[in-house]
Amino acid sequence: MTALSLKNVNKSFGDVHVLKDINLDVDEGEFVVFVGPSGCGKSTLLRVIAGLEDATSGEIRIGGDVVNLTPPSKRGIAMVFQSYALYPHLNVRGNMTLALKQEGQSKSVIEERVQKASRMLNLEPYLERYPSELSGGQRQRVAIGRAIVREPELFLFDEPLSNLDAALRMNTRIEIAALHKQLGASMIYVTHDQTEAMTLADKIVVLRDGRVEQFGSPMELYNNPANQFVAGFLGSPSMNFFPAGLVSEGDDRTMGVRPEDLFIAEDGLLSARVSHVEKLGGDTNVIARLNDHQITARLFGQHSVEEGEELRLSFNPQSAYHFDQQGARLY
Repeated sequence: MTALSLKNVNKSFGDVHVLKDINLDVDEGEFVVFVGPSGCGKSTLLRVIAGLEDATSGEIRIGGDVVNLTPPSKRGIAMVFQSYALYPHLNVRGNMTLALKQEGQSKSVIEERVQKASRMLNLEPYLERYPSELSGGQRQRVAIGRAIVREPELFLFDEPLSNLDAALRMNTRIEIAALHKQLGASMIYVTHDQTEAMTLADKIVVLRDGRVEQFGSPMELYNNPANQFVAGFLGSPSMNFFPAGLVSEGDDRTMGVRPEDLFIAEDGLLSARVSHVEKLGGDTNVIARLNDHQITARLFGQHSVEEGEELRLSFNPQSAYHFDQQGARLY
């Protein structure tokens, strides 16, 4: 069954066309991540789905029902924001139960749902604490718990980990992935972080300038990007691009090679001068200049490479990607 369906959805703010003919189907139980650079429209699209913004045109279906004219509270969705949006005068229990009380749920239903969500999120010891007495990670778990107790048809996450430090982001990411498996619910998650997208998603929607560039599984998009934009956006470090003519004289295409596919070889196809070295312990990132282009080689293990050194780099031609002058993938 389809949990969410968008048909030719457009959104304009005055003369600014923000979302352009968005077509998308999210299956029941799928974890779908919207990813793209700042200003691409991903948060606006989430707000349109939630009903916090009206679509200028197009159709939005949630659970099979057209909801374009349905207020947010009646759409069967629950949203988790970047800012947590907790009420400071209510304790954890109060924050988690407020929406249920407003819905008129019985005390027994409310208590059952709060206990269930608290166990899932390890919040049982904190139910009587106030937001000011919690860490950032605990506050975000409360915000997620507040969404869980509503038992929505669709969870919407708007960059929920942006305010957390690196260690907490990783831990909370793992918790959200485990939560998705436990609940089996449909989830849509907005982020600018492609690592979050790759590790959490069943499907990724890559957006640029209000359009869907590609939609598919993380590995499908990584291994078979539709264009140069998608190829460069997914992957860390990002894909290297340089004129194919540097390898094959007269070739006017753009060549793309992922950093992990480059290696040092005495008879390497490319001659590059090292401009910076990142020694990460398990990996070594070598940033070098290839004529007027900066490229990165991700080398496994520890390497004694020095700044200013001239290196010969090579790659398996079968691992290379080719793009035309407009950035379209050439197969």
